[in-house]
Amino acid sequence: MNELEKLQKQILKCRICRENFGFEPNPIIFGNQNAKIVQLGQAPSKRASETNKFFDDQSGKRLKYEWYQITDENFYNPDNFYILPMAHCFPGEEKNGHDKTPPKICYQKWGSKELELIDNKIYIVIGSKAAKQLFPHEKFEDLVFKDHTYNGKPTYILPHPSPLNRRWLNKHPEFLNKRMPEIRKKIKKNIKK
Repeated sequence: MNELEKLQKQILKCRICRENFGFEPNPIIFGNQNAKIVQLGQAPSKRASETNKFFDDQSGKRLKYEWYQITDENFYNPDNFYILPMAHCFPGEEKNGHDKTPPKICYQKWGSKELELIDNKIYIVIGSKAAKQLFPHEKFEDLVFKDHTYNGKPTYILPHPSPLNRRWLNKHPEFLNKRMPEIRKKIKKNIKK
């Protein structure tokens, strides 16, 4: 068992947020130390918490099939993607239907250690909350439309693919028309088919 697998076992046992959530936390992990792409996001959705499968919802359909234009077989290949949320558990919902902000302690305790143990080629960061964790002093729009480097590796920022994010996508049509095709090439170059 390698160091990452040992850490993943600890993560799956974590219940540090039980009192804050008011329900039983369900940590979810996916990927291995050789994954070519680390995809950083906010937190598992309610559906992911129920199915133990990341992006198995409307956001996932948009992300995988429309934006990345890859199959489930490619996406759920642990040699291709390591899916690393800022928090490994679904944090609950706000009254407006949006998921609550993930607790910072999860990334501080687990996520930063995971990043050190993965031998990836690129990072894909999904959503403003995850982007703020890695690039706290940058405007989100600036992050999305420029190439970046994190831990010395190419890093690309995406808006969240949620159906609730229509306003941002409508306001920035150049993301789907120009920027996403550029990022898609980088993704496809780094996955095993």
